[in-house]
Amino acid sequence: MYLSILVPIYNEEHRLMRALKELVTVQFPCDTEIVVVDDGSRDHSWELLQPFADEGRVRLLRHHRNRGKGAAIRTAARAAAGEYIVVYDADLEYEASDLPKLLRPVLDGKAEVVYGSRSFGSHSAYSFWYVMGNRGITLAANVLYNTYISDLETCYKLLPRRMYLDLKVTSRGFGMEAELTAKILKSGVRPFEVPISYKARTREEGKKISWRDGVGALWILGRERVRRKVPSSRRHRTSVR
Repeated sequence: MYLSILVPIYNEEHRLMRALKELVTVQFPCDTEIVVVDDGSRDHSWELLQPFADEGRVRLLRHHRNRGKGAAIRTAARAAAGEYIVVYDADLEYEASDLPKLLRPVLDGKAEVVYGSRSFGSHSAYSFWYVMGNRGITLAANVLYNTYISDLETCYKLLPRRMYLDLKVTSRGFGMEAELTAKILKSGVRPFEVPISYKARTREEGKKISWRDGVGALWILGRERVRRKVPSSRRHRTSVR
């Protein structure tokens, strides 16, 4: 397997150096590359990224204006060379060391799509309503698509790059999480889930998602449920938890 780790960045100058340093030190059980997309940052993020250009595993791309997380991931996926992709946010909410956990079910032949599931313990969640919102969106997906997943909005979604491109995710912002999951479920694939660590940051620390994103996610789930099934260029096997 060859894994591409996609890193969307927007105004993360205070965290991205530590986040990327943690990422490049992780020992993966396969070959990897890191594809970083600066999504029109207005701070010094792009300048701080330049030393990583000398890393053989790191590729730097840039949007000259902010286009949204979904657009940044789409740019990174199109440029990636890996058979599989996973997103890593450079905001230190997720542990880079958890990424190899997502690979094991694929390498063992148990799954094709793997989600990192957050437990939302009291030590990690800064907002009751954030957690309830996530659970509400996840419940809506389970009801609409007759499945059971525990964390739809997780950043850690490992899947074949070809599958991601075939699903044609068009959402430009945070709605891409709901759209991607909806299209995966509608295609008949059931994600395998593994537990991961999570420590939420506050608004003051740069948290960007809001209640509007939650409402948008619910609308996207409903839209995709009634939309005609997206054709796929290949048949994917179903994996179960």
